[in-house]
Amino acid sequence: MAGWRAEQTEIEALLAACHADPFGLLGPHEVAEGVVIRAFVPDAARLAALLEDGSRQELTARGAGFFEVLIPAYDAPILYRLHAENDGGSWEFDDPYRFPPVLGATDDHLLIEGTHRRLYERLGAQLMTLDCVSGVHFAVWAPNARRVSLVGDFNHWDGRRHQMRKRIDSGLWEIFVPGIGVGTVYKFEILGAEGAVLPLKADPFGFSAERRPSTASVVARTDDFIWTDGALLRQRGQVEPHRAPMSVYEVHLGSWQRRDDGDFLSYDELADRLLPYVADMGFTHVELLPVCEHPLDASWGYQPIGLFAPSRRFGDPDGFARFVDRAHALGIGVILDWVPAHFPTDIHGLAQFDGTALYEHADPRRGFHPDWNTAIYDFGRREVANVLYANALYWLDRFHIDALRVDAVASMLYLDYSRKQGEWLPNSDGTNDNRDAVAFIRQFNTAVYAQHQGTFSIAEESTAWPGVSKPVHENGLGFGFKWNMGWMHDTLDYFALEPIHRKWHHNKLTFGLLYAFTENFVLPISHDEVVHGKCSIVAKMPGDEWQRFANARAYYGFMWAHPGKKLLFMGQEFGQTTEWNFDAGLPWHLLEQALHHGLRMLIRDLNQLHRALPALHARDCEAEGFQWIVVDDAEQSVIAWLRIGDEGHRPVAVVCNLTPVPRQAYRIGLPHIGFWREILNTDATVYGGSGMGNLGGISAAMDASHGFPASALITIPPLSAVYFEYTDKKLT
Repeated sequence: MAGWRAEQTEIEALLAACHADPFGLLGPHEVAEGVVIRAFVPDAARLAALLEDGSRQELTARGAGFFEVLIPAYDAPILYRLHAENDGGSWEFDDPYRFPPVLGATDDHLLIEGTHRRLYERLGAQLMTLDCVSGVHFAVWAPNARRVSLVGDFNHWDGRRHQMRKRIDSGLWEIFVPGIGVGTVYKFEILGAEGAVLPLKADPFGFSAERRPSTASVVARTDDFIWTDGALLRQRGQVEPHRAPMSVYEVHLGSWQRRDDGDFLSYDELADRLLPYVADMGFTHVELLPVCEHPLDASWGYQPIGLFAPSRRFGDPDGFARFVDRAHALGIGVILDWVPAHFPTDIHGLAQFDGTALYEHADPRRGFHPDWNTAIYDFGRREVANVLYANALYWLDRFHIDALRVDAVASMLYLDYSRKQGEWLPNSDGTNDNRDAVAFIRQFNTAVYAQHQGTFSIAEESTAWPGVSKPVHENGLGFGFKWNMGWMHDTLDYFALEPIHRKWHHNKLTFGLLYAFTENFVLPISHDEVVHGKCSIVAKMPGDEWQRFANARAYYGFMWAHPGKKLLFMGQEFGQTTEWNFDAGLPWHLLEQALHHGLRMLIRDLNQLHRALPALHARDCEAEGFQWIVVDDAEQSVIAWLRIGDEGHRPVAVVCNLTPVPRQAYRIGLPHIGFWREILNTDATVYGGSGMGNLGGISAAMDASHGFPASALITIPPLSAVYFEYTDKKLT
């Protein structure tokens, strides 16, 4: 047999999809006699190479779809197309094995080093033109795999046809497939480290996916959307989030509203309905429960598999981009819940991706989460950390997301999180801090703040870990904000008490101010507080229906005046009486009832005041923005305080009466004499209250009280919060 012909053992290895280097066999190769072209086309009975000079070279069949031909005295490089025939007809196509690599040594180096910030521009399915031929370049990281093949409808899901090229240094695999484009459905077929073919894997960098229950990735573009939000992005970069108003409407896209047939609204329908509602309600931001592709509706998105793919439940990536663009046009920021703490073990996902513990920590004491039956990322592996923070940057870059709220940070920080003795692996010195996770979090926050000016990050962190919202250069974790879970638990516990018992638990209202400025806090009444037997906010409150709504109004009035940014889960703004059901739309019909309508109008007015009055937001994270007036009146369950802005901003006095007994002629100290206008009263009839109040305001006289030079006698309605703004033109 001539020396240029392929060895039969190599052909058999290729046909068995276990050839060590398919690019070393297939495609064009220089040999002593010229150039040999080899191809594997199982459907073809005859195969010819159509050269760019117009000549035609017939390939010789070596059996089972393998063909080859020698073109003597031909100088490489050689450009050609393949012409195949069988009894059913003929077709032409470009040979994927004639194209050179797309990835380079820099990609290998940056991935291994863990510093490839734009990894999403190189991995996954990238539409491109190569050698004047359009197609898609696919790349995936699977260093321990023996073989990786691209499979899909375009090759009959045959793992022999598009076996990929391995980059030895990095463990990346790649192939350029000509002639396919947007909408192509695909997965990876992987021969694992032990020689077994694994269940087909979705692309970890897939930009789109099939709608569940199907699980394949779908080729999509996310880099060519025409944005119209340039002005907002420029303005965003000039605003200090800690000193800006922030009132967040937390939304689960699958259950805010549904279509009449019960199906999900599309991203465009949500943009038409949800976003104008958010704008009318005065919220500054909408926070979306995770939109990354996930297999199980009941996970609410918190067990994602397609980290780079907006969920197909609501449409394609362009639809999600239009949603964000529309939000920005209305002046609404978009916060995305992001889940780097863990991932589900569905067979098409990341678990045992190349036949080994690749993305997850190999030791189950660090790599498996017992509460959620999920895998935990190996944060100490540089490539894994790189994938995660590149994913965060992807959402900020490609979809103009304004902020990322990071889920389950506490579970990342502690090696013994939710584990009993003997179920966790301590550090060598016996400590329980997850140093790899801490390093990753700091790397993530550093990248976010460096790459995207004006964006910020929020931690869902429920422990006393120090410096969560301190900058990395000050030895903090680097988040912009932290959810104040302690405040949320204490205050909800307090308001669930019958008013007669509240005087014994007064500290639950006041304790939060002892640490309110140790972090940059968000006050979260989130989805977690209205499911799993916890009741809705209104249902948590004691008393008859009127008292429950009065308590809810007082709670929201207390919350909106308390230092810290605000977050409220959908449905609680109008007093949903049942728990949140992820599988159905909200009970919007309740707004036909006066108490529900009144509660919604209160939230709307609270948001307007929060945005309009710097005293209620500018120093949310600064101790100088708060001063107690009445802190110790536990007997009457009354508290009062001042909110203070910068110089020239008018202060706001806030008084809460958390019993059903009106307080008449109640004296409060004030910093200035003159008229204080009553700007909000949660007991107003328009909100469903009794209408008791102060006839538009109060006048403070030079009569010292509570450590202030002036004071006034006020009426505090039952179960209410009342706001007074100092309105004299000159602060005295």
